[in-house]
Amino acid sequence: MQKCTLGIDVGSVSTNLVLLNEEKHLVKKVYINTAGNPIKAIKNGLIALEKELKIMEVYAVGTTGSGRQLASILVGADIVKNEITAHAAAALTYYPDTQTILEIGGQDSKIIIIRNQIVIDFAMNTVCAAGTGSFLDRQAQRLGIPITHFGEIALKSKNPTRIAGRCAVFAESDMIHKQQMGHKIEDILKGLCQALVRNFLSNVAKGKEIRPSILFQGGVAANAGIKKAFEEQLKLNVAIPNDYDVMGAIGAAILASNHVVSRKKQTNFVGMKITTRNYEIKSLECGGCPNCCEIIQLFADKKLMATWGDKCGKWSSTVAVS
Repeated sequence: MQKCTLGIDVGSVSTNLVLLNEEKHLVKKVYINTAGNPIKAIKNGLIALEKELKIMEVYAVGTTGSGRQLASILVGADIVKNEITAHAAAALTYYPDTQTILEIGGQDSKIIIIRNQIVIDFAMNTVCAAGTGSFLDRQAQRLGIPITHFGEIALKSKNPTRIAGRCAVFAESDMIHKQQMGHKIEDILKGLCQALVRNFLSNVAKGKEIRPSILFQGGVAANAGIKKAFEEQLKLNVAIPNDYDVMGAIGAAILASNHVVSRKKQTNFVGMKITTRNYEIKSLECGGCPNCCEIIQLFADKKLMATWGDKCGKWSSTVAVS
């Protein structure tokens, strides 16, 4: 039976699952809308991989993303890593010369600076959604164009208009104003791409030395207009990986494989049984100290499965994950 490693990236917009073989080649990837229900998304992702999981042995599991703790407890992960580490691991495995990673997802964006295959700096933008996938989806929907055609329409522009891109609200109102003035859709879209890239470089990448090779990852990498705007402003080539949309999950899978193999451990993966369980999340506020931590409790079939969220270990150390 062929062995594989499972990587799961749970984000606010999408949940991505990948299977890699022992040579770290992608066997299958699944991209699912989280839709505010990460537990359901993870279940659906595993169901989508059921055919492969029946004929392959999972020897390692890694989780990443904003929902990585929850995913780890649900599936029995061997390692839990933040998005910076996961994206860097994926990039360096397939593109070892990478020195800069630009990553724009559904609701956040980040830059990762790498030198000599080591992450030396990074920055994230989580304050404003301007330039992220959800913002671009909204603008495409408002303009009545498919998001898949956003980039190619922007590239047709010969005279891009200038859009205020520092804030999502201002950008949208400026676009509406430019429409009312009679500007062409392609000029507005190209102007928006340029504005969002200016915003990224002046805020997220502020003070960072961007060197080639540059990789553009995350769902927004599919937008050719954004890629072109980066290349024009940086005056450097920007490459897009084959599996740009699931690089976080790939990185989690790679890190899990390295962890299990190096320590000669058995995986903690619980298998497909999570797809038949009923899960419920509850929260409470601990008043034991001035921190007032929000305690998260996970119940499986009405039985308390795990607790986390405290800073001192008072709650999380008392419940064993089953």
